[in-house]
Amino acid sequence: MTRPEIRVLIAGIGGASLGTELLKALTLAGDYRIFACDISPLAYGHYVEHLEASRVVSRDNYVCDVLDLCREYEARAVIPGGEEPMILLSSAADELKAAGVFLASNSPDVVRTCADKSRLFEQLQRLNVDIPRTVQVIDVDDFEDVGYPCIVKAATGTGGSNLVFLAADRTEATLYLSHILRIRPTAVLQEYVPLDEGEFTIGVLATPDGLLRSSIALQRLFHSKLSWASKTAHGLISSGYSQGLIAPFESICRQAEGIAAALHNRGPMNIQARVREGRLLPFEINPRFSASSYLRAMAGCNEIDSFLRSALLGETPAPGTIRSGYYLRSLSEVYVPCERVVS
Repeated sequence: MTRPEIRVLIAGIGGASLGTELLKALTLAGDYRIFACDISPLAYGHYVEHLEASRVVSRDNYVCDVLDLCREYEARAVIPGGEEPMILLSSAADELKAAGVFLASNSPDVVRTCADKSRLFEQLQRLNVDIPRTVQVIDVDDFEDVGYPCIVKAATGTGGSNLVFLAADRTEATLYLSHILRIRPTAVLQEYVPLDEGEFTIGVLATPDGLLRSSIALQRLFHSKLSWASKTAHGLISSGYSQGLIAPFESICRQAEGIAAALHNRGPMNIQARVREGRLLPFEINPRFSASSYLRAMAGCNEIDSFLRSALLGETPAPGTIRSGYYLRSLSEVYVPCERVVS
């Protein structure tokens, strides 16, 4: 039986990013007509295969421009290709719905909760979810230690390990906090959990009405510089480029499902965590698809395809059989003649 074709728009198609990974996952699924946009004319994704068209949109008029493209391309769904597009489009969820465009993201409430890490970890603590010890900092001269080494990060905009630092002692923590608090109103200090029992990135997918659809875990490898943002004698901070072993990891997945359910997950959710004494300790939770989405699709769990077909066509795709093994990645290149730059 031929599957119905679906037109979609990926909002944010920068290179080596979530947007391009979602493009690959949709291409693997087939039966999609895929369009894209980005605020930069030199975004790598404009120039890759499998896109029918790609356009530049205005940062200042982002939502309106995206809506106009959805109408022009007759896209039934818009998929945020990064954290910033997710937050901007989530704030316009009602406007998109009124225009007949499905926002392939989590609910606005879940997005708001996860957008501020200090608020998120306070809520996780209230929900009795195991977490690394985490404290909010608004004054560099007055903060509570969580032990050293520790993680210092901004409360917002930390996707891909942006504004995330590893401090060996209070002097370093103060230095990093001073830097963050000059550009962001709030920071967090977080206990550093060693890598002894592994670091995992887990995708937990729910339908828009909260029904669990799938969960899949990848145990990260750090054999390549691509996978870590910082490595010192005191520890390691992972980067936004996951690679490693995908396998059943049943206990890890069940714990991640419980965390997602506690947060009232209503779509894609990516949980990054380390393990101590068998307990999953999340240090980052993003209410969106992950840049690991294509690796998961290769393994047999195509989250974006499942989510779209459930929401748009009322289908309940059967969970695929996970193909256990190591999923590795690298970089790729593209040549763009000057006359082909997208406008």
